[in-house]
Amino acid sequence: MMVSASSCVSLLLVVALASAAAAQLSPTFYDRSCPRALATIKSAVNAAVAQEARMGASLLRLHFHDCFVQASVHHCFLLLNSIRGFSFNVIANIKAQVEAICKQTVSCADILAVAARDSVVSLGGPSWTVLLGRRDSATAASLTTVSNSLLPPSSSLSQLISGYGNLGLNPTDMVALSGAHTIGQAHCSSYRAHIYSDTNINQAFATSLKASCPAGSGGATVLAPLDTTTPTRFDNAYFSNLLNQKGLLHSDQQLFNGGSTDSTVRNFASSPAAFSSAFATAMVKMGNIRPLTGTQGQIRTTCSAANS
Repeated sequence: MMVSASSCVSLLLVVALASAAAAQLSPTFYDRSCPRALATIKSAVNAAVAQEARMGASLLRLHFHDCFVQASVHHCFLLLNSIRGFSFNVIANIKAQVEAICKQTVSCADILAVAARDSVVSLGGPSWTVLLGRRDSATAASLTTVSNSLLPPSSSLSQLISGYGNLGLNPTDMVALSGAHTIGQAHCSSYRAHIYSDTNINQAFATSLKASCPAGSGGATVLAPLDTTTPTRFDNAYFSNLLNQKGLLHSDQQLFNGGSTDSTVRNFASSPAAFSSAFATAMVKMGNIRPLTGTQGQIRTTCSAANS
């Protein structure tokens, strides 16, 4: 495959701009302008997760979407609302609380980044230092932009490695971030093809899922836990499930299917500490993907719409 000089220059420019923007982020960004911001977010997240454990997974997923679609929450809050309505309500509530103490100071993007970290911690997972100072987009994105930016559950290993690689994340980051599937659920339509058509799946596991997820169509409201072992606890059980061919999604099981990431999966399955460390590192890297900083964008007063 030939790569032109202009393509190399363009790639270097993108990397340089992303690095420069990330350099402007700081864990102490709101220490003076809104010193109670992080405590306010943490308290609200803990209350929401205590009321509904699945909320932790939803808030974490929103941060993934936010980073992968270049700030999808403040870019296309309403487009994803039908999928994660309750978690959007939590974010809206947190934003209102923060606005009450520091008007138009803390961005929706930063609220989501902190809420994702606090959600993981509340469910027993690792903590990490969240770099702050992101700003919100002043424009809306199309549904096509969102759909094209997210990797589907039918993705192959090479597609996963390439997709994450395009965002500056290496295969270890990719496997670690996939470990977020230790919490949360997926719709029948997301795993139907895997349980009916793939051969790299534990047959007893597939049969149990087929009981509520019919072939062809139907089962629109049927949900299954991404981690059947400890679905509401953030741990490394997801990787042990992959070793036993019990990945719920096709893309999950691709991580342990005779390919280049098998050894990483084995490592994370045998060492909770190794997974926790890699996950924390990858979350910081993911949070630094193309952030709006400085005078870019805006600080929204509500996360569902740009300021008028």
